[in-house]
Amino acid sequence: MDENKEISLPPKYDPTAVEKDRYKYWLDGKFFEAKGDKSKKPFTIVIPPPNVTGRLHIGHAWDTTLQDIITRIKRMQGYDVLYLPGMDHAGIATQAKVEAKLKEQGQSKYDLGREKFLEKAWDWKEEYAEFIREQWSKIGLGLDYSRERFTLDEGLSEAVREVFVTLYNKGLIYRGEYIINWDPATKTALSDIEVIHEEVKGHFYHMKYPLKNGSGHIEVATTRPETMLGDTAVAVHPDDDRYKHLIGEKVVLPIVGREIEIVADDYVDMEFGSGAVKITPAHDPNDFEIGNRHKLERVLVMNEDGTMNENAEKYQGMDRFECRTQIVKDLQDKGVLFKIEEHMHSVGHSERSGAVVEPYLSTQWFVNMQPLADEAIELQKQSSDEKVNFVPQRFERTYLNWMENIRDWCISRQLWWGHRIPAWYHKETGEMYVGKEAPEDEENWEQDNDVLDTWFSSALWPFSTLNWPDTENEDFKHFFPTNVLVTGYDIIFFWVSRMIFQSKEFNDQRPFEDVLIHGLVRDADGRKMSKSLGNGVDPMEVIDKYGADSLRYFLSTGSTPGQDLRFQWEKVESTWNFINKIWNASRFVLMNLDNLSYQDIDLTGRKSVADKWILTRLNETIDQVNKNVDKYEFGEAGRHLYNFIWDEFCDWYIEMAKLPLYGEDEKAKHTTRSILAHVLDHTMRMLHPFMPFVTEEIWQQLPHQGESITQAAWPEIKAELHDETAAEEMKRLMAIIRAVRNIRAEVDTPMSKQVQLMIQAKDEQIEGQLEQNRLYLERFCNTSELIISTAVNAPEKAMSAVITGADLYLPLEGLIDVDKEIARLNSELDKLNKEVERVEKKLSNEGFVKKAPEQVVEEEKQKQQDYIEKRTKVEARIKELQS
Repeated sequence: MDENKEISLPPKYDPTAVEKDRYKYWLDGKFFEAKGDKSKKPFTIVIPPPNVTGRLHIGHAWDTTLQDIITRIKRMQGYDVLYLPGMDHAGIATQAKVEAKLKEQGQSKYDLGREKFLEKAWDWKEEYAEFIREQWSKIGLGLDYSRERFTLDEGLSEAVREVFVTLYNKGLIYRGEYIINWDPATKTALSDIEVIHEEVKGHFYHMKYPLKNGSGHIEVATTRPETMLGDTAVAVHPDDDRYKHLIGEKVVLPIVGREIEIVADDYVDMEFGSGAVKITPAHDPNDFEIGNRHKLERVLVMNEDGTMNENAEKYQGMDRFECRTQIVKDLQDKGVLFKIEEHMHSVGHSERSGAVVEPYLSTQWFVNMQPLADEAIELQKQSSDEKVNFVPQRFERTYLNWMENIRDWCISRQLWWGHRIPAWYHKETGEMYVGKEAPEDEENWEQDNDVLDTWFSSALWPFSTLNWPDTENEDFKHFFPTNVLVTGYDIIFFWVSRMIFQSKEFNDQRPFEDVLIHGLVRDADGRKMSKSLGNGVDPMEVIDKYGADSLRYFLSTGSTPGQDLRFQWEKVESTWNFINKIWNASRFVLMNLDNLSYQDIDLTGRKSVADKWILTRLNETIDQVNKNVDKYEFGEAGRHLYNFIWDEFCDWYIEMAKLPLYGEDEKAKHTTRSILAHVLDHTMRMLHPFMPFVTEEIWQQLPHQGESITQAAWPEIKAELHDETAAEEMKRLMAIIRAVRNIRAEVDTPMSKQVQLMIQAKDEQIEGQLEQNRLYLERFCNTSELIISTAVNAPEKAMSAVITGADLYLPLEGLIDVDKEIARLNSELDKLNKEVERVEKKLSNEGFVKKAPEQVVEEEKQKQQDYIEKRTKVEARIKELQS
């Protein structure tokens, strides 16, 4: 080896130096831009658009790393890959952030007015979009920025208007007065899935409503006594004998003094509480339905901000919870409220603001979901070539359960930032017009002030980003439907379901072939990451410390599909150590290639058993990686790569390659150099999707063709280089070397001290193979004398080992403790007895023998024979030492 040879890889791996400017190199080379090449099969992934409200979290890093791995593999496999970037305007969240910033400056959105406020929101978007792009670059995402989209850009706005107007004209979008989830903090409606339910300790308040006729009272209970001010009836079950005589009678509503009727309704549970229920149609969804059935008045007693309105009379202006405290006191003073009991109940909180959600009567826009859901459910009954395939499959049931129990979707939001609803109201007549464009005499019309739920535009993302509704557009025709959606199980309801039913409705096909579902990133103790726990991890901090490649490899290989991932710093560090191992091995290879060019690589020369073995193992690794990435089992793919690189290429082949490299045979040197270059090149290609930066750095120094590893062909199995016999020979050599090293360790004999080694081969064939590879055994066992024979006279005092096909003896007179050696052999005998028992039990199981593939059964039989042979020899050795 020429120690003075100048190489480009520094002695130490420095991720900051390796990753610096590499992303710019990729972008400048336009390696990630989809070409729209009709001669290539297209492959599309659209990024789940992050919200422009802040920086990316560790979950985003996981999600996008998996997407990037898939797209890099497909690009190397020759597909025309589009990995499309974009961001979401995130209506409620972004508006809240902008309003908070204005508040710090002593302003409100009303001070600015709608147009000026929206200018501020767009400024926010530009600032945070740049942050997100910087983070994408640090993670190393192979995105086609020439096609980047934003959910509020003009093209997507056109798609939103098209969908809204079409659904409206089909009667699937309507405007109506309903009880909706209301966020008093942000003063906007929420869909059901934007409400987080938490178990909260509250109270049940039991009250007596006096009968108007003076004959007594009727007992009711509530968890929200402030809403009693809006009661318009008391309901009982029609078959309840306790109350049949009171149906149609009236009670006097305490404090308010309003007379309200006792009605009969099947909804009431006779067994729960008193069997009588107060009805507040403007403040409870179930009461709303009962009110509709009995044509009850709807009395709203709250303002949009959660304060009490004029219908609350003397409580007007109070906060709803302040009112609760006061009204409880007043009802107790009047003797109406006679019991308060503690009660754990589920309380809805706004996902965005954290405020307690108020069921609230409001006029909103809705999507009639049943027809759309029915179509989406029907889609899942089709073949795997037509339906959406969930990975893991169990999440399809999660999706279908939600679709089968769908409720109408409230899509209007009382915000300024978002897609404004394309509906106008005539200033004089009140007539409503819905259309993609404003009415011609626009000055006489006023547009609806509300905007659409963020998820309405996000639901169109797989096709709106590809220029739909222009279905003749080349990108739409070439890249839709997309291939894979990668997302967490927490937004199957929010987003996945909506993309599916919108795509089915507007394109009559699935939006993507597969949905790869992953879990959540949790802390090392398995807890969900949250601001309150302070256990969140900033992916940019991880990259600054260990590099993007370490983070990416940890995230992509640390979990199986559908499962959560625990973030552990020590595992990121172990990945960093793995990259150091790769780096050092690569430096060794590069320092020993002797200016080998790509054209000089020749794998046809005479190869050693180690050469044949490593090429066979490379084939097997390519096969295993392919099988696992096709199933999205990146953890398993990573395990095979790790074992091949660390255990086999670095720890064995490179060490064995030093013999010809430092020898005098020039032909052997050239073959070894060719194999080192070939194996390292193909290994870097397989690792590239997982670790794009360091693999590009190493690959650029190797003999190669093309500008970048991103464009290099994915490795293929070379059948002509596959040699099972050589692989078996090599396994035997490795087993011998390992056994000798283990024995040395047991008797504390350093590798620097030469030892005598006697190998008794099972047959002449094995003897011949071992003799051919004597040089490896002498070098790596450091022997003073090596005897290989089918007839070895085993010495009386020796350390021994039994491997498949051979027995080993190390005469270590004076170094061995016979009693200890007998104890060791007894321990080995115990293990072999257990293995024999296990295999025999398996083979005696008729179910296994009949059902298992013939090859598997045969393998078990071979194991049985092998274990029995080893056991016999160990027993003989124990007997020998004891004599």
